[in-house]
Amino acid sequence: MPDTAPGSLVLLHGLGRTSFSLWLLARRARQRGYRAHNVGYPSRRAPVAVHAEQVGRRLAALAGAEGPFDAVTHSMGGIVLRAAVAGGWLPAASLRRVVMLAPPNAGSELADALARTPLFRLTLGPAALELRTGAAGMVASLPPVPFELGVIAGTRGRNPLFARAFGGLHDGKVSVERAAVAGMRDFVTVPRGHTFLMDSPEAVEQLFHFLAHGVFSRRGEAAASPRA
Repeated sequence: MPDTAPGSLVLLHGLGRTSFSLWLLARRARQRGYRAHNVGYPSRRAPVAVHAEQVGRRLAALAGAEGPFDAVTHSMGGIVLRAAVAGGWLPAASLRRVVMLAPPNAGSELADALARTPLFRLTLGPAALELRTGAAGMVASLPPVPFELGVIAGTRGRNPLFARAFGGLHDGKVSVERAAVAGMRDFVTVPRGHTFLMDSPEAVEQLFHFLAHGVFSRRGEAAASPRA
């Protein structure tokens, strides 16, 4: 039996995407009894801090109206959520359980490689450069997560050109190792790529299991966490 009943659930998309990318997950959530809020933001138009403030204030207002909520993020959506909490725009107490799908919690080696190409910032905007690893990006400055978090990473990157940027398992955009973050409660991998990870049956089963129980299921290809 789940230890929490379905309540409000916020969905937050990644860089270069819109809320439409999570519409199927929102529908699945509503079928399970959640009040799903599929939140959009103009991911290519501003740095992460701007998105964090705007999204954080919206979610704080939601928490004021409906109480603490669960959240599922994809890719940079997880960084926006972390930055919103770190910046004080969204109180950590507003969050119950959070699942991040393919988050670049320690940056992305692909962002490091593509930052040298002229079209990278023009196409993806200022936030893209902030997803670099180490001191070149902004993610290294974020503190450990102060909320109950599970991370799902993909292991099936299929683009051979992008694969050259990685030294280990990856989903084509984010390595398994760099998806981890200090303070997370649980971590699993699924054999899927980055772009449509949120629609894979394995990820869907795992994320709803975490929201209900606070841990992932250990069936299938779930793997233990790397060190954050």
